[in-house]
Order: sequence, then C-alpha cells, then structure tokens
Amino acid sequence: MMDLPPLALYIHVPWCVRKCPYCDFNSHGVGRGAELPERRYVDALLADLEQELVAVQGREIVSIFIGGGTPSLFSPAAYQRLFDGLRQRLVFAPDIEITLEANPGTVEQARFEGYRRAGINRLSIGVQSFAADQLEALGRIHSGGEAKRAMSSAREAGFDNVNLDLMHGLPGQTLATALGDIEQALALEPTHLSWYQLTLEPNTEFFSHPPPLPDEERLWDIQDAGHDLLESAGFSRYEISAYARPGRQARHNLNYWRFGDYLGIGAGAHGKLSSIDPAGQWRIERRWKTRQPEAYLRRMNDPRGFRAGSQHVDNQALPLEFLMNALRLTEGVDAEDWQNHTGRPLSELTPRLDAARHKGLLTTSPSRLQATPQGLLFLNDLLALFDEEA
Repeated sequence: MMDLPPLALYIHVPWCVRKCPYCDFNSHGVGRGAELPERRYVDALLADLEQELVAVQGREIVSIFIGGGTPSLFSPAAYQRLFDGLRQRLVFAPDIEITLEANPGTVEQARFEGYRRAGINRLSIGVQSFAADQLEALGRIHSGGEAKRAMSSAREAGFDNVNLDLMHGLPGQTLATALGDIEQALALEPTHLSWYQLTLEPNTEFFSHPPPLPDEERLWDIQDAGHDLLESAGFSRYEISAYARPGRQARHNLNYWRFGDYLGIGAGAHGKLSSIDPAGQWRIERRWKTRQPEAYLRRMNDPRGFRAGSQHVDNQALPLEFLMNALRLTEGVDAEDWQNHTGRPLSELTPRLDAARHKGLLTTSPSRLQATPQGLLFLNDLLALFDEEA
C-alpha cells in the first residue's frame, strides 16, 4: 500500500521595505518604518490554515518555511502568537525544521533572540553580495558590514543552522568579485549556502531595463570556480543552487524536490496535496491563495475563503511535474519512486531517456535517473525532452 508523502507548511509574508529590481516574487514595498498589519495578518494566516485542515487531518508537519517579502519585518511577538496558534492546530514532528527568511537590514540581535524563543530554529539570511557596488545595483537596503553583523547576531542569539543567500552573474561582476563574495560568506561559517545566478524574470524592472551582465564565458568561469571553491571548503552540492555541510541540507526544500506535500498559507501562497483514490491511484491537487495583501486580508470575512484557485494534476502531466522537481537534486530519481509517484513504468520513457543521454544531460541505470552537471545547468533543456505536449 502506498503511503502519503511527508507534509510541510509554507507561510508567505508579502511585505518588504523596498521591491528589488530583479524580484518576481509576490512582494510589496512599504518603506522604512511603515506600520504593518501584524495582528490582522496573523489572524488571517490562522483562519487560512483552519480552512486547509480538513485535507490533512492527523498528518505530521515535518518542516515550516516562512518566506516573502521580508518576513523579518514582523516582530518576535507576532511570530510567538502565530506559532502558539499553529501548535494548537497542527502536529509538529519532534525534530521539525522551522526556517525564517531575514534581511540583514531589518534585524538585530534582540529580534533574533525573540524569533528563537517563538520556535524558529533555522535562518535564511538574504545577503546576495558583500560588495557595495553590487548591492547598490541590486537595490538592496543593507551593506556588506550589516550582513556580517546579522550573522554574528544570529549566532549570539543561539542559531546554529543558518543559510546565506548569494547571487552571481551580477551587473559588472568579475570572477574575482564573485569568488570574493563566496570567501566572505565562508568566513562567517554558515551551515548552508544558496548560490544562484541572477536571471531576468518577466514583470521585473531588470527585465524591462536590463543591466549589463557578464557574458556567457565569464558566467561559465564563475560557476566552475565557485563550485570548486565551495566543494573544497567542505560544502556539497545537493541541488542546482544549494550547497550544505554534511547533514545540513534544507529539509523543507528537499521535501519540495522529492515531491512531498505542503500546505501554503498567506497572500499568494501555493500548496500541493496528495491523496490516493479508491482505485489506488495518486490524486494530486495544487492550490493557491489570493495574491494581493489587502485582498487577502478582506477574505477573512468572505464566504469564499482565502483560496483563489486549485487544479488537479492529470495523469498525462504527472511525469513532467515529478521530474521538474526530482531532477533538480544531484541524487537523481529512484526508479521505484518514479513508479510510486506516477503509476507509470519507466520503460515508457526509453526514447526520451536515450535522447537525454545522447545530449549529455542525463545518466541512467536500471534503478536511477540522474542529471549530469551539464543537465543541472541546462535543466529546462533536459525537462523539455520529457514534455509530452512539446
């Protein structure tokens, strides 16, 4: 009999001090010192969760991730109240991982201590770069010095599991400055590094007015040298843009890529829930919430609830949905997991697997599919080979 996958919780806090020109997330700038509707929003989050509980009754929550926006704009008191409410409604795994995204320009040690008391046990600090000109080009509100102080404050507050977000391929960036960012990050001794390339996404300022970015040859040099530097420092790559110390992989993200389930609460949050129908087949539903913060808050008194839409993943789309997640991981896809999650034999993919191998994007064995280093870099090209509508 098939078991349901692990269940996580994603919480979205949509506000930030200033919208960055590269950001395509559901985030809304409010300016420094703005008063945020903390109490109303926590009330809405808990009401949103109440409407989701019927679908996950009795299931344990293995991880929680609070993303944004800039979740560290909310006070420790708001998170204490939120987690008091979550614990009344959900079963937390004994070793649950609870991550908060934090901006170095919005935190100090007292706030970190309060977040720790509320139950948050992992931080993800959005550094992006330590170089002043790079931070200015990215529209960030913090300095390299503030990023270093934030890490020091997190340690003093008792956090021993901290991710640093870094970007590369930045406007005017050289190989030396890219590696300098990594070296400064390593000196702060994080347990995890997210190191990803800047991309120009639609509906962003950078997409409308592209900055001068490094050429393809320089990007290759940065990626190769950066990877070698991180590996030599004891960080192992386990996902396209994620490196971790042994045993410190982000469990919440691993649950996404291994096709686990997750509830999504908050403005614009997405969720994925699995069930098994009477015929023993997977039934997977994706859900998403009202996107605009004020519209989301108004749904408190709306009989429609907070959900803006939902969609069932049909059997034809399921293989690609599964691979879009699983092939991001360096561990690849276990053949048994493929069968369990899609209900289809791996043998039906033989022509597509042959094409992926021929292009150097995939390695295969009777028991596993695994993206090559080139396949990880060109994941969209790899996935296109498995798109049945292409």
